[in-house]
Amino acid sequence: MAKLGQRVELTSLDMSMMGYPMHLQGHTFQVGGMTVAPSHALTEETMKLQSDYSFAETVDRLKTAITGKGMTVFAEIDHRAAAASVGLDMPPTTVIVYGSPKAGTPLMIAAPDFALELPLRVLVREQDGTAFVTFNEAETFKGKHGLPDPLTDNLAPAEKLISGTIKR
Repeated sequence: MAKLGQRVELTSLDMSMMGYPMHLQGHTFQVGGMTVAPSHALTEETMKLQSDYSFAETVDRLKTAITGKGMTVFAEIDHRAAAASVGLDMPPTTVIVYGSPKAGTPLMIAAPDFALELPLRVLVREQDGTAFVTFNEAETFKGKHGLPDPLTDNLAPAEKLISGTIKR
């Protein structure tokens, strides 16, 4: 049985004999007794997890964990503050831009266009008092911009760090 946040592959057979691709967007699925509606569905490239901590604690814990593992926080983009600067309001939404030249440089040497994906980013946002963390899964980078598959292993530790940091 799949768990919340786990990537699964669905195989379907279109017996309609129609000459166009099947689209599942907009459908609701039942997963292990939990309904997953389209508004909460994940894209192919992202992992969305609920944090056990408040928004502010989640941001602080992630930055501390990232720097604690020798990575660099290059930027913290506070979208809520930017919105407020032009008279708009939005829930707390922050993007942490981070990475490690030691891990990232070999990727860019092997596939120069992969620099477009670096540094890595993690989104922290609040919805109805709950903090959510969204990031690109390492697995989705395989072959992107010509990146050799084994080099995506350089990205996996950051993914595990994020997932572990937001759980009690």
